[in-house]
Amino acid sequence: MDDLIAKIIKFRDQRGWDKTDTPENLTKSIVLEAAELLDNFQWSASPKDMENVKEELADVLIYSLALAHDLDFNIEEIIDEKLKKNLKKYPIKK
Repeated sequence: MDDLIAKIIKFRDQRGWDKTDTPENLTKSIVLEAAELLDNFQWSASPKDMENVKEELADVLIYSLALAHDLDFNIEEIIDEKLKKNLKKYPIKK
C-alpha cells in the first residue's frame, strides 16, 4: 500500500497538482468521480463498458488514497476501526 500511495503522490507532485489538491478539492473530486462510476449503472445492473467502470473506480481510489495521505491517516487503521464499529452496529443474525 505504501508503494502505491508513494506512486500516486509522486505523480501528483511532479505535475504541481499538490498545490490544488486540498482536502476540500480532493473530497469534491471523490464525489464527482463516484458519480461518473455510478453513471455506468444508471439504466442497467450490468454496465456495458467494464473498462470505464475500472477507470472510474481507480479515480475514486486514487483521490481517496491521496486524501488519506494528505490528512496523515493510516488507511489500514481507519478501515480496521470502521469495520470494528460496523461489527457492533450490524451484528450477524443467528
